[in-house]
Amino acid sequence: MPISMYQASAPRFANTMKNLSAILDKAKAYAEAGKIDELALTQARLYPNMFPMARQVMIATDTAKGAVARLAGVEVPKYEDTEQTFEELKARLAKTIAYVQGFKPAQIDGSEEKDIHLKLGPVEVTWKGMQYLCGFALPNFYFHAVTAYDILRHNGVEIGKRDYIGNP
Repeated sequence: MPISMYQASAPRFANTMKNLSAILDKAKAYAEAGKIDELALTQARLYPNMFPMARQVMIATDTAKGAVARLAGVEVPKYEDTEQTFEELKARLAKTIAYVQGFKPAQIDGSEEKDIHLKLGPVEVTWKGMQYLCGFALPNFYFHAVTAYDILRHNGVEIGKRDYIGNP
């Protein structure tokens, strides 16, 4: 049985973003309980040359909305990338979850061989839909989602693997 491009994308993106939103709730509670400026957490990094936690969330949402839009053959919505607080990041996640969940299976299924053109910095690449989803979009999405998780965990937020995986 062939893989459903829809099932492999939209529900997976939405589920992980919901989990990430719940993790941000725990991070906000942690900051409030410890009287920590939330920007100390949203701007925290694992290493100086890595993006801060807020940017990790932004890239994860950009990857999710971009993947379903490209697979469906619609224009990718643009966000301003100005979110800094937990509430702003949660609003971005909620907006992206709603966008991703707005797609129907018929819009994405059958995109396995569709040409996906993407500009990555100065390089332009073309992948087939399956290669794009499984070899780029999903790994990139999960990388940034888990990096946001790792930054918060590294800074003392009491979260674990169950928070990240949730109820798939």
